[in-house]
Amino acid sequence: MRKIHVWVILVLGVVALGAQAQGQSRKPGLWEITATVSMAGMPQMPQMGAHTTQVCVTQAMIDKYGSAYSGPQQKDCQTTDVSVTPTGMTAKIVCTGQMSMTGTVTATFVDANTTKSTMHMTMNMGGRSMDMTTESTSTYKGPDCGSVKPLAVPASN
Repeated sequence: MRKIHVWVILVLGVVALGAQAQGQSRKPGLWEITATVSMAGMPQMPQMGAHTTQVCVTQAMIDKYGSAYSGPQQKDCQTTDVSVTPTGMTAKIVCTGQMSMTGTVTATFVDANTTKSTMHMTMNMGGRSMDMTTESTSTYKGPDCGSVKPLAVPASN
C-alpha cells in the first residue's frame, strides 16, 4: 500500500504543479503538493489522509510538457495524449508489468501560484480491480528548490 501512495504522490504531484493561468509564465522551482487519495474496491485498506510533499520543478519539465509534468517515474508507465491549454492540462497514463493501471489526469491552473488536480486510476492488483482517485492542490513556494532534487523527465514520454 505504501508503494501505491508514494507512486501517486510522485505522479500526481508533478502533474499537479502544472503551468500557470493564461498570460502568465510557467515557474520552475519549489512547489508544495497536498494530496488526498481515496480507493474503491479494497475494503480492508484504511482511508489515507492528506499527504504533503515538495517537488522541484525544472525548466525541462515545463519545456517538454508545457507544464511541470515530468511523466510517471515508474519504468513500465507511459504518458499519452497530453493536452495543455492556457487554463489546464489533461493526459492519459498507462502502466504495464507488475502493477497494471490506466487512468487520466486533469489539472486546472487556478492562478500563477496554485494548481488543482485530479487523477483517476483503475488498476489490477493480485486479480482484484481497484479504483484510486487522488485530489491535490499545489502551491508555488519559490525559485530555489534547496535540498529537494528534481525528478527526471523520461525520454520516451
